[in-house]
This record gives sequence, C-alpha cells and structure tokens, in this order.
Amino acid sequence: MNRPMRLLPHFTTAAAVLLLGPTSPLALANDDDEIPFSVANVFFELNNTDGDLGIHALIDGEPWKKLKIEDTRERKMLYIRLTGRLKKQGLTELFFESAEPTFDELAPKEFFSRFPEGEYEVEGVTLEGVEMESTSIVTHLMPAPPNVTVSGMHVPDDCDEDPGPAVAEPYISWDPVLKSHPDLGRKGEPIVVVKYELVVEREEPDPLKFSIDLPPSVTSVQLPSGLAKSGEEFKVEVLVREESGNQTATESCFQIR
Repeated sequence: MNRPMRLLPHFTTAAAVLLLGPTSPLALANDDDEIPFSVANVFFELNNTDGDLGIHALIDGEPWKKLKIEDTRERKMLYIRLTGRLKKQGLTELFFESAEPTFDELAPKEFFSRFPEGEYEVEGVTLEGVEMESTSIVTHLMPAPPNVTVSGMHVPDDCDEDPGPAVAEPYISWDPVLKSHPDLGRKGEPIVVVKYELVVEREEPDPLKFSIDLPPSVTSVQLPSGLAKSGEEFKVEVLVREESGNQTATESCFQIR
C-alpha cells in the first residue's frame, strides 16, 4: 500500500535546481558552430477545473542577445531582440505563460489547431555572436485530471457552490494518473508521469501557502498536525506533469473541523 508522505511542520516551496557541468557548451563550440540551450521546452498547461489551456516555455542557456521560437512550419511565433544596456548584459533564463481563455472563448480543438504537434525550433545568438539552437517536441498528449480526495472524502468540482469536506487532520490523496485526458487532445493514451505537484493555501485569516514536488510513486501527503483552526478554508491543487512537459491541474477545497 502506498503510505502517505508526511510533511514537516514548516512550510517551504520545493524548487527544481538544474546543475550544469563545469565546462560551458560555449567553450566547446567553434566560432561557426551552433550550440544547444541547456533547457528548451515548449509545452501546454490545462486547468481542468476552470476549463482553460495555455502554451508555456522554459528556456535556459548561455547569455544571449537574440531569441526566437519557430513552429512546425518554421513560422516565427516569438522573437526577442535585446537593446541598450541589456544587450551588453544578455539574458539566460526565460519563462513565459500565454493567456488562457476559457473553453467558451477558445475551444480545445481550436487551441490545438493553433499549436500543432511536432518540432518547435528554439534559436538564439549569444553575446559573442555564436548561434544557439535546440528542438522541443510538442505533443497534444495531456495528462488526465487526477481524482483527488481529502481524508478519503470527495472534494467538490465547484467550491463556490460547495465548501468542501470538513476534516480534522487532512491528508490529500489521488489515484495514479496512467493515461491522457479522456476528452481533449490525444484521448485515453498511456502516458509517463514525471512528477506531481501539490499546492495547499488559504487566504484568511492570514495568507498561508506551501507547495511540494512529488515523484510519480507518491500520491498521498499527510499535512502537518495542527495546521489551522476550526472553520478555516483551504484551496488544494494537484498538478500532473507528463514527460513531454505537458501538465494538467485540478483544484478544489476543504475545511478544518
């Protein structure tokens, strides 16, 4: 049986750290060679509760002064050129999230048609004028939404209509996600989950938030004893990340009894 992971009674936000080797890829490149980015990932995020999709990207590497992303037909969809003092300094890491209109405004089928599956090229120019290039494989394989419970109790789909279960010492659990979304993208196919992320937060009486990244083998977390006072409400979010980078989140709520 999969035992719940127990959190220590202090709140921290887990962060992924990328460790690079001592030798820079720039030092290994000739003047006319292209060098890869250390990270170049274009991916999608689905909020299954709110019903919206967005495109994200995470790019990191040597300091650059120009950057562009091209879609599967080599059409430019992002172009950044640094100027002035920033051009002399250069940028390294870049992360962006697109707007995420609801399905009423932009249906999933139209969204995926706008951003087709295939190879997306990430290209740049370093401060020294060396070209950079990496490829990100974009897929429409979206994880299915996790089925979340709090202390074994069902949580509502709409917290505006239902305040959620009242529990004394909450533990959050969900079924392992093994397939893609049943209703959008590439439906019902096997997937490889690389991590889950759990976020628990409250707004009143004073804001409190913590998040933790979990390996795919862990699908239960015991929250600390004495987390809050009776009657306080919490929002809970579980995010599933697939090996392509695509991720699906579901949100709900519970109360402390």
